Amino acid sequence: MMSLVVENWVLMSGLVGAGLLAGLAAGLFGIGGGIVIVPTLAILMTTFGFGETAQHVAIATSLATIILTSARSVMAHHRHGAVDSAVLIGWTPWIMVGAGLGMWLAARLSGEVLTALFGGIGLLIAAQFVFGRPDWRLADEVPKGPMRAGLGASLGSLSALMGIGGGTFGVSLMTMCGRPMHQAIGTAAGFGAAIGLPSVIAAMLTGFGREGLPPGSIGFVNVPAFILLSVFTVMMAPLGARLAHRLDQALLKRLFGVLLLLVAGRMLYGSIAG
Repeated sequence: MMSLVVENWVLMSGLVGAGLLAGLAAGLFGIGGGIVIVPTLAILMTTFGFGETAQHVAIATSLATIILTSARSVMAHHRHGAVDSAVLIGWTPWIMVGAGLGMWLAARLSGEVLTALFGGIGLLIAAQFVFGRPDWRLADEVPKGPMRAGLGASLGSLSALMGIGGGTFGVSLMTMCGRPMHQAIGTAAGFGAAIGLPSVIAAMLTGFGREGLPPGSIGFVNVPAFILLSVFTVMMAPLGARLAHRLDQALLKRLFGVLLLLVAGRMLYGSIAG
């Protein structure tokens, strides 16, 4: 009995810590928190004997929490006047289509492939956080028309495959298209809900009846982990949003990029060595 209590305490502590850090990161960077939740949850699930489905569950459960975190974060940024509603509305349908397709594909890939994918793309994202410059430009305005459709669907697909909010890619895209950092963060924070909703529905359907899932799972979404993570991510997102408008964004991006380099590198190495 005592060992069961200790094991549950370790699991709960890990989920609480991931939720706090993910919520703070979501508000600070508009990234939805998945970049923190996915590796943490995958490690916890593997540690507790669910390694076969750990990465799938981590991705799907992360996306479920992102729905709430994204909504809370974008409302907080809206109060600061940092959300471009036209961009958010115009990109949302294409992001949702891409996210649904991405989760459908994720269900058909092995956990090792998904882990390697997260690690590889995570390294690229981290490099942009660490070495990227705010004066880099791809265009003078955020794309519209066919370009918006293609980029939006790609953004949604990649985000769903990694279990992260669209802000991770969206912030970089918007800043390289001439938008101020705070507006990019605030607007991209809203992409998370557009990714999370279709992805979670797809994850529940494609994972239904799969063997090796942790208790309390509906398809690939683990409900107890979702509830515990959501409480703390939603709690911390407004604080992160307030800090984003007060602190040095360049320094914060680099510090977060270094952390992501370590996490993504470890996941990529583990998938290759394992």
